[in-house]
Amino acid sequence: MKIAKLALEDGTVLTGRSFGADLETDGEVVFNTSMTGYQEILTDPSYHGQIVAMTYPQIGNYGINPDDAESRKPWVRGFVVREASRISSNHRSTCSLHDYLKEHGIPGIEGIDTRQLVRLTRVRGALKGVLSSVDLDDARLVERAKASPGLVGRDLTREVMPADKASWIPGLHREFLYPQVELAPPETDAPHVVALDFGMKWNIPRHLIEQGFRVTVLPGRASSQEILEHEPNGIFVSNGPGDPEPLAAATSTLQTLLKTAAESRGIPIFGICLGHQLLGQAFGAKTFKLKFGHRGANHPVRDERSGKVEITTQNHGFAVDPSTLPDDVQASHVNLNDGTLEGLRHRRLPVMSVQYHPEASAGPHDSQYLFQEFRDLIAMS
Repeated sequence: MKIAKLALEDGTVLTGRSFGADLETDGEVVFNTSMTGYQEILTDPSYHGQIVAMTYPQIGNYGINPDDAESRKPWVRGFVVREASRISSNHRSTCSLHDYLKEHGIPGIEGIDTRQLVRLTRVRGALKGVLSSVDLDDARLVERAKASPGLVGRDLTREVMPADKASWIPGLHREFLYPQVELAPPETDAPHVVALDFGMKWNIPRHLIEQGFRVTVLPGRASSQEILEHEPNGIFVSNGPGDPEPLAAATSTLQTLLKTAAESRGIPIFGICLGHQLLGQAFGAKTFKLKFGHRGANHPVRDERSGKVEITTQNHGFAVDPSTLPDDVQASHVNLNDGTLEGLRHRRLPVMSVQYHPEASAGPHDSQYLFQEFRDLIAMS
């Protein structure tokens, strides 16, 4: 196997073996603590712009299959593992991790000390990096890592959101936008949810369908007028990649929708991850970049309303500053690792959001009650 190197902006260079595509890439280097779910991580659009390192030592042992994808393709810029399994031991597997990454032009590196990389990232924060099996000169790679644009101030959502609207209809869209799901189509008079797609994971509309909704997916760039023309009973604001602060148009759209809700006690709104951050900004709060982010399927969060602790799936590098929230918005959930804000509720309006991923793919199911709460808000509106 070819030599590959991962160079970081602080001058660190880690040498390992190349797998996947034989090329060079750059991005923000982050780590994920999940033991399983690497295919869902690879295909989560929220990872666009990032080189992902897995803390679990062996990755790829159950291969890749078309049913576990969370979007139409993998979005990570590069993939870092301690050991890439040569064996795909699963009857559902249709190809190996190596072949999947190679097919989609994504380089990987194995054989480095991922514990060292994670420790470095935890101490110094997320770092820009370059992964290469082409140019192996340490000094040049470090300089390119320093010159990498990073995530702050960039709107990456426009590169991952769909171009047009679509209805999530079970059994359709496998080759177009969304994969086949084994669910009965909702009734035509079912409550209608418009989902704003900023890089939405496919398991989210699956959960909305399970709650009995009709789902129309609009690109996140849709205006408030376009959204309201669909006469939704509820609005969902999806996850997505990067920094929420540059998304001024989306924040403005949500402010208009919140004003509409205030005037009529009307349309319930539910946001997840980037959607949570955008709703926070629409309320007037500030967002900030976390030192190394939260990524994994094992993060404890406390529901401030009940005191109950749930284990959550997370993937974000930015957060809402709770000290900047207005008085009519309350913190509903808190991260027990670092005390950061994990959920919001408006005190009067039917608006809710969480920073983590209740659709749990892959991950724990503790948080799926949030989809039921959204359905209850719609039923009461």
